[in-house]
Amino acid sequence: MVSGPEQMHAAYVESLGGTDAIRYGMLPVPRCGPGDVLLQVEAVAVDNVDTFVRSGRFPTALTFPFVIGRDVVGTVVGRGAEVTTPNVGDRVWCNSLGHDGRQGPTSEYTTAPADRVYSLPAGVDPVVAVAVAHPAATAHLALYTHAGLRAVETVFVAGGAGHVGSALTVMAARSGARVLVSARADDDEWCRSSGAAEVLDYTAPDLAGRLRSAASDGIDVLVDTSGRLDLATTLNLLATRGRIVVMAGMDRQLECRAGDLYPRDRSLIGFAISNATSDELAEAAQHVTTLLADGVLRPRNVEELPLSAAGEAHRRLEAGDARGIRLVLRPEH
Repeated sequence: MVSGPEQMHAAYVESLGGTDAIRYGMLPVPRCGPGDVLLQVEAVAVDNVDTFVRSGRFPTALTFPFVIGRDVVGTVVGRGAEVTTPNVGDRVWCNSLGHDGRQGPTSEYTTAPADRVYSLPAGVDPVVAVAVAHPAATAHLALYTHAGLRAVETVFVAGGAGHVGSALTVMAARSGARVLVSARADDDEWCRSSGAAEVLDYTAPDLAGRLRSAASDGIDVLVDTSGRLDLATTLNLLATRGRIVVMAGMDRQLECRAGDLYPRDRSLIGFAISNATSDELAEAAQHVTTLLADGVLRPRNVEELPLSAAGEAHRRLEAGDARGIRLVLRPEH
């Protein structure tokens, strides 16, 4: 360990609840366990999952006071006795804090398991990196770990203009897949710049009919980031052995006929990044890091706020007032 301050500013909660439960004040700087690194925080992203954990909608092991958040970019300033890499002074990122007993990073310092931090490529803006880390890792897991994407397949991204949807589009297109997305008409240019072959306005009538025309041989992989999936209709758009990945719409009821599913070897897959193993996250991180270094992963719109505005950021996210905006918190040091 490297000596440093004993106290830090942090955004935290002392019990589960609404945004009014978020406090901003002083907490002790955390101590590294044997396999941990201590990071001086540069930037923290605000994700929907942060609000689920804070409110209790997504139950997970917590200790209070609980520092909120999940994704962080920072510099290693200390490490546990069992850690051989990364080195003190290395800039790294992590996207799996604030879950399963791990404290979040919305603070001036945070600890993270060494096997869950990844090198930040030289020259990559930490704000850009933290803004895309969670959506891009989610996209990788959806496409490759769970859906087993193959290069020649047709992919449909429901919600292609969103943070995860954009990352899905970039990755699938670069893998050689033909990518169709649904989005608003005014998002057409953005989606095409991410690699979409066709952009279908979901506010126009008969989206299913237009999808059938656009993918006459059926959709091989459908990823629903929108939470508006009509399963009964969507199943009949799939090719034989087509896969649907569901990652949104927590309270939505999904219903279908069994006869539309198993006779054509179709699959319905649900997943949450919180369940990914450290090996799966590391594989996703390798892909994300490569795309960051290549400059092809970028957030559409970022707004930077101080750590002290964590409560405001959570309120805006829950109210839907941050559409198309990635909220990033930064320490005021």
